[in-house]
Amino acid sequence: MSENESDADADAQSESEDVSVESLSERLDAIAEDLETAETEADLDDVESDLDAVASDLEDADLPEPEDDDEEDPAAELESRVSDLRDDLEDARGPYADEVVENIEEAKSTVADTRWTETGEPEVVDAVEAFLATDELDVDATVADIDDAGDALDDAIDAVEALALDPDEDAATIEALLEASKTLLSALDEAEEWDDLSVREQLDFHGFYDVLDHRKDYPPEWHAIKVFEREMQADKILIGLDMFESDFMQEHCMESLERLGPEEAIEPMMNLAQRRDKQAISVLGKIGSEEPVEMLLDYVDADSDPALQKVTFKALGEIGSEEAVQPLANKLAVENEIIRSRAARALGLIGDTRAVEPLADVLEDDEDDTVRASAAWALNQIGTERALDAVAAYGDDRSFLVQDEAEKAAVVEDEPETAA
Repeated sequence: MSENESDADADAQSESEDVSVESLSERLDAIAEDLETAETEADLDDVESDLDAVASDLEDADLPEPEDDDEEDPAAELESRVSDLRDDLEDARGPYADEVVENIEEAKSTVADTRWTETGEPEVVDAVEAFLATDELDVDATVADIDDAGDALDDAIDAVEALALDPDEDAATIEALLEASKTLLSALDEAEEWDDLSVREQLDFHGFYDVLDHRKDYPPEWHAIKVFEREMQADKILIGLDMFESDFMQEHCMESLERLGPEEAIEPMMNLAQRRDKQAISVLGKIGSEEPVEMLLDYVDADSDPALQKVTFKALGEIGSEEAVQPLANKLAVENEIIRSRAARALGLIGDTRAVEPLADVLEDDEDDTVRASAAWALNQIGTERALDAVAAYGDDRSFLVQDEAEKAAVVEDEPETAA
């Protein structure tokens, strides 16, 4: 070992021996006094540096352990003092102009992201105007309506940053601006927003009660839904679906949407269908858009939920998606006869000729007559010569339902072609 290394180790050992509960406690006492007399940010920086040094020495120190459970742990006690002094140091700092800017940015986000009522909008405008009138601000902005508020607050941020306020020299100005920004946030919090209204008040805003010519139905909202359905105002029904808190009313909304099949319901129904909502899937089938097909195909193999499969098969059939032909045809061979039957009918609704052969096989070989009847019905729906021939051959079948479909196929085949 070199002489320099030996001296370094000796110094380290000496320093370690100097670190004791008493010495650390005395240093913390001195830091507390310095913190109390600090007047500038530089003074506080010195306090923080001394506090960091004590924390480091405390971490490395080999302090005595308490001899029994009732005795205080000196290391834990010192760590607690360090933590408390750090909190006091943080409280002593500032205020800073950055805090003012953060509050203004929060106010701007609140104004932009909140749906205000007709009462709340002028309250927001008044709150922003009052803030802009703060003596310490130099902002020349007009806030005529809610749309101007965001731009005006941007101007306020620029004005604060342009002042280049020093936390020592401009403490009073910063404090005044900070207090004004807090008042702004408080005023925005008190302004009336859409979510403050009751469901009835929100519905009233959307005109739910304007359409009531009588109160025959109870609750009156049910009658409003009937009127909107009659007038094909699906957007109003979707508003009701979103706002109604009762399962009873939500069910009536869904039933109306299923009868209407409106395109504007695609997105909300897909959101519900992603949670395996069967009624939403039915509505998607009535709408007939190809948009939800990829999602619905994921449910074709949901063998653990036959009810979900049934409603999905029907929806895919009503949509008429060619992508669904093979996945549905695969279900003609599953064990559950109800699923086989539904798959056959869905293929009939789609009407794709690729399904003729697998449906003809079901008609010939399936042991369940209900499934066979569904296959016969599907072939009649496809309606090509090959499909009709496959059904017509079963005029004397053991199943009356299959016989009935065979007779229909034979009638169609016997009809003369209409001249072009």
